[in-house]
Amino acid sequence: MTKPIRVWLTPTIPNPWKVVLVLDELQVPYEIVSFRFDDIKKEPFIKLNPNASVPAIEDPNTGVILWESGAIVTYIIEQYDKNLTLTYPDERLQDKHALNQWLHFQMSLQGPFFHQAGWFNFLHPEKIQSVQDRFNNECNRQLGVLNGVLEGREWLVGEKMTYADLAFVPWNDILHQCVPMEVEDRFKVYPNVKAWHERMTSRDSWKRLAEVRKKAMEEQDLAWTGMPRGMPTYQQYLDKIAKGEDTRAND
Repeated sequence: MTKPIRVWLTPTIPNPWKVVLVLDELQVPYEIVSFRFDDIKKEPFIKLNPNASVPAIEDPNTGVILWESGAIVTYIIEQYDKNLTLTYPDERLQDKHALNQWLHFQMSLQGPFFHQAGWFNFLHPEKIQSVQDRFNNECNRQLGVLNGVLEGREWLVGEKMTYADLAFVPWNDILHQCVPMEVEDRFKVYPNVKAWHERMTSRDSWKRLAEVRKKAMEEQDLAWTGMPRGMPTYQQYLDKIAKGEDTRAND
């Protein structure tokens, strides 16, 4: 009997949720360890990931401990997707490696650039228009690439949803928190991306995940920025963490 894989995360950061989404779709048992960002450089988490970033997993079935979301997704697929639910067989060499290609696209481009766009648009103490434009334009360029690839098809590779598709969902879902726009306008000029995203977010796995994430944020009293509600600036948040002060809202 498969024991639950332990997934360590802070709830507002998107990367861990692609791991959870893949586990849920494969019906692999898992348990979430949701902790405060304040503790990301403290034990026990820092012993699991010396880079102090989420997610990290502990797999009691194999003894494997991993961090970096893409590496974790690759491990889960290789170890647990024996029925090829979210991947393709070795005989479909092009498709199998194309999935890895798109996972690397997501890891090296979508995640980092969406994150930096969010930082410079909403959290950085100075508004530097040229920098904001740089990251906003790159986010839109990537969406344009995806929109073109998805023309006339439902999924990035082949005839079914795979781990490559799922990897994009958590960051795409908060596009409006990275590039300033109304939530309903996220994919206004990218109809293929919109339809693709909605095919996945309409699934029970994403609905379950969204409820778990919402509850975890409420338990930690977090705003969508990842800071505790009522925290004026990110620098003040970091200063409080450095001083060992309680960062929770006082109300």
